[in-house]
Amino acid sequence: MSLEDLRALERAHVVPAYARQPVQFVRGEGARLWDADGTEYLDFQTGLAVTSLGHSHPAVVAAIQEQAARLLHVGNLFYTEPGMRLAERLSAGSLGGKVHFANSGTEANEAALKLARKAKPAGNIISLQRGFHGRTYGSLSATPQESKQAPFAPLVPGFVAVAPTAEAVAGAVDARTAAVLLEPVQGESGVYVLDDELLRAARAACDEHGAALIFDEVQCGLGRTGTLWAYEDCGVMPDLMTSAKALANGLPIGALICSPRYADVFEPGDHGSTFAGGPVACAAALAVLDVVSEPELLASVRSLGARLAEGLAALPGVVEVRGRGLMLACDFAGGGAPDLVRRALLEQRLVLNATGPATLRLLPPLTIGEADADEALRRLRALL
Repeated sequence: MSLEDLRALERAHVVPAYARQPVQFVRGEGARLWDADGTEYLDFQTGLAVTSLGHSHPAVVAAIQEQAARLLHVGNLFYTEPGMRLAERLSAGSLGGKVHFANSGTEANEAALKLARKAKPAGNIISLQRGFHGRTYGSLSATPQESKQAPFAPLVPGFVAVAPTAEAVAGAVDARTAAVLLEPVQGESGVYVLDDELLRAARAACDEHGAALIFDEVQCGLGRTGTLWAYEDCGVMPDLMTSAKALANGLPIGALICSPRYADVFEPGDHGSTFAGGPVACAAALAVLDVVSEPELLASVRSLGARLAEGLAALPGVVEVRGRGLMLACDFAGGGAPDLVRRALLEQRLVLNATGPATLRLLPPLTIGEADADEALRRLRALL
């Protein structure tokens, strides 16, 4: 089916919630995508940090095929092995408590918010300016961005947004606070790395007032910053942590990971999901963890991230580069980032995205090599 046929079907039958680029992708391998005409593209967007091992990673494909041929779904009223094994891996590799599965990042954040509220009923949730936690009502209420919140008011009460500073967070947390929710690296607003002082202040304030510290690692976790979890960079351990996006390299899955203190707050019937923790997605996630846990890969993410950041800073018009590992953004003087993304796609066959009028974001596969990093910079330089 041609691109024009697809666009006609969209106009007639699809709710207009997305602004799509005029390309139909039909195949992917590694850091490359191919459109319906056979044209090759370099993917430095990875479906917004989802296909972090690249497209069609052989270990993930094999895990999906094997599990799909055996059992697709039975629901959470019964046991299947992949979900139990994945919970063990996630817990042992992070907070040491227990895991609740979801289907996406926003659902994982909803579970975290509900758990924190149950642990401390009627408590307020503190979130940070520039943060993004999802589009369902609880997660949206914790996302202090007027353009996203205003059309859907009134939102869930009890959410308080403060500036992303240590002083603001420490001053906002008190005896009425149920939780502080933050991204160690704020992705959707333009890849802002929260400083260690802020994270330590949040930890201390939560400890003082009996609140839960929640890290949203939906985008910045699973090797994206050069450590398995972003919190490892700062040495501050949260009480609750959410993961999704890259967890199954393209299949929908999310996870709320709890420390031992919060591991048994939920009881049967408190929360649930029809599809969460399904055997195929969990089998894929187990394969992903095998790859992203390798020290050699994480070291490569750090070195290639530094290489890309240096190259971005040298591009014409770039005034600031931010990020950690292979989660990077650069700001351009005078704006124009959305148009640059479109031109990069159509003229240089480079897939990127913009998080604002002046901000370009790069989220390449963690499996790229120096040649891919240099090629992306070459294409950007030619465009500029």
